[in-house]
Amino acid sequence: MPEPNANVIEQLAPTGTLRTALNMNNSLLVVGKDDAGVPIGPSPDLAASIADALGVQLQLVEFKSPSDVTVAAGSDQWDIANIGAEPQRAAVMDFTSAYCEIEANYLVPAGSPLQSVDDVDKPGVTISAPAGSAYSLWLENNIRHADLRLVKGSAVEQFTRNGLDVLAGLRSQLVKLEQEIVGSRILPGQFTTVQQAVAVNKDREEALAWLIDFVEAAKSDGLVASFIAAHGVADQLSVAPAKS
Repeated sequence: MPEPNANVIEQLAPTGTLRTALNMNNSLLVVGKDDAGVPIGPSPDLAASIADALGVQLQLVEFKSPSDVTVAAGSDQWDIANIGAEPQRAAVMDFTSAYCEIEANYLVPAGSPLQSVDDVDKPGVTISAPAGSAYSLWLENNIRHADLRLVKGSAVEQFTRNGLDVLAGLRSQLVKLEQEIVGSRILPGQFTTVQQAVAVNKDREEALAWLIDFVEAAKSDGLVASFIAAHGVADQLSVAPAKS
């Protein structure tokens, strides 16, 4: 692992503690809490390894959604954030290369004529998705013809109650819903892969460079893979490719 210098430590942990923002809505990266109420999962494990490399204490800062993490950027609430890397978020934070990837897919109701992800972006097709998620930001940037309906509440409820054509979501979430919503099915393929990365607040260039090296080393030496395997999510998360 790369050795941090004094500037890196000061930029990443000015209080002497690495305050790490966690998106508690991502059940693959934060799989639950231990008996003491501390979040556990690949994301907290990565945060702990970064704090250990810096030689500082770790504080896990819980956020209900990635949107809340983004809003808190620059407000001295967190030092790093484990969050999906998206262009819109890059306006207020800088990202390392991805450490893992998560598939995003579409679920359709019983009787749907849609057969693949390529059938979705067509006139007249309605898509339900949660506002602010990484894959919803991708949809905002890429959907050209379908009617994308973002909701701050439950995208699942909007999909079922309003009879929409498609529900966008992470594969892990949709697999569970497929069992609950009679006749529903996940369309073959994926519409995007969410790139999970480590973010820092703006103007932390030296810290960002060190974090990029750390993430690449953590991928190449099997550390990220071990975190994923330890929490039983290897069938739903994959280690991101090495930075080219």
